Amino acid sequence: MTGRIHSIESFGTVDGPGIRLVVFFQGCPMRCLYCHNPDTWKNAGGTEMTAEEILDEYEKGREFYKNGGITATGGEPLMQLDFLTELFTKAKGKGIHTCLDTSGIAFTRENAERFDVLTDVCDLVMLDIKHIDDAEHKKLTSVSNKNVKEYMDYLAEKNKPVWIRHVIVPGITLNDDALARLGKYIGRYRNVKALDVLPYHSMAKKKYKELGIDYPLKDTPDATKEQALYAREIILKNIRPSL
Repeated sequence: MTGRIHSIESFGTVDGPGIRLVVFFQGCPMRCLYCHNPDTWKNAGGTEMTAEEILDEYEKGREFYKNGGITATGGEPLMQLDFLTELFTKAKGKGIHTCLDTSGIAFTRENAERFDVLTDVCDLVMLDIKHIDDAEHKKLTSVSNKNVKEYMDYLAEKNKPVWIRHVIVPGITLNDDALARLGKYIGRYRNVKALDVLPYHSMAKKKYKELGIDYPLKDTPDATKEQALYAREIILKNIRPSL
C-alpha cells in the first residue's frame, strides 16, 4: 500500500512531544480561510510512498527522536485512513511514539471499526478545533463541525489522550463568547491533556500567490502573542469550573 505524501519534515519540535519526524499527508476536505498549506488540498497531489519508506526516514535520525516519534499531519491524514493505520501499526512495531494531528473532520461513526484499529496504534491525538460554533465553523472552513465533535466524543470513549489546538484570528476566533464556549466544551472531557492556543499569521501569502489562489484574509492583521495569551486565559477560565 502507498500513501500520498506532500512532504516530510525532520526534527520537528512543535508537532507533539519531543523531537519528531513530521509527515504531511496530501488531501483535505476543508478550506480554512487561514490555511497555510493550500498545496495539500488536492487529493491527487503529493508523492506516493510506502510506510517502510517513511520509517526508513525515521531510522536515519532515530538517535535524535529518542523522546519524540512520528506525527502525521497535513492536509488531513484521516482522508487516507487505511494508509495512516498501516504506518502507525508498523511504527508501533518498532517502538515509535505515534501522534495524529487532525481536524477530525473525516471521522464517521459508520467507520468506527476502522477507526478502532487506528486508535489502538495511536498514542496521542492533537485535535484542531477551528471554531466551536457550527455556523461560524462553516464560514471559516466551508464545512460543519459535527464530525469534529463526534470524533471528540469517540476519543473520550476510548480514553485516548488529546491535545486541543485552537488558532486565534482577529475578527473571527478572537471572540470572548466563542472562547468561553470553547472552554466549557473542552471542560467536559477528562482525556484532554493540553491546550495550545496559536496566533494566526499571514506568512502563507506568498505561497497563495505562487499557486494563483486569492488569499482570503488579506486584510486581517496577524494575531499577537498577547492576544493568544488573552484567548487562552478565557478558555482556561471556563474549562476549570467544568472539571
